[in-house]
Amino acid sequence: MTTHTYIPEDVCPTEIHFEIKDGILKHVHFEGGCDGNLQALSRLVEGMKVADVLAKLKGIDCEGKGTSCSDQLAKALEKAIGRGKQD
Repeated sequence: MTTHTYIPEDVCPTEIHFEIKDGILKHVHFEGGCDGNLQALSRLVEGMKVADVLAKLKGIDCEGKGTSCSDQLAKALEKAIGRGKQD
């Protein structure tokens, strides 16, 4: 199992860390941001299939930013599985 680190854009957290094993999301942790909300988000998505997390979180907007912490997690997952924009 590999730990992935993603640097989100246009949101409060500075890093998102997670693991994927057999298509299942594990050990999600956000650095910075709204600690309580991001702990809750992390607990809710841990153990879910990556495809299900993407279906639920991709495209969620926060205050007209065009993204959100949830959307940034989806972008991180897409990149990790090779479906997102490669930097």
